Amino acid sequence: MKKYVCKICGYVYDPTAGDPDSKIAPGTAFEDLPDDWTCPLCGVGKEDFEEE
Repeated sequence: MKKYVCKICGYVYDPTAGDPDSKIAPGTAFEDLPDDWTCPLCGVGKEDFEEE
């Protein structure tokens, strides 16, 4: 699965780890994240991420 990086703060969403703080299970692809998911560090939306 592909990793995605936040263009604002550099946070990397790694699908093998998920986002436990947002209750996103490991193995969740970036494309499968809810539309309202935001960067856990800076709060921007998925539109501000790009494939790493």
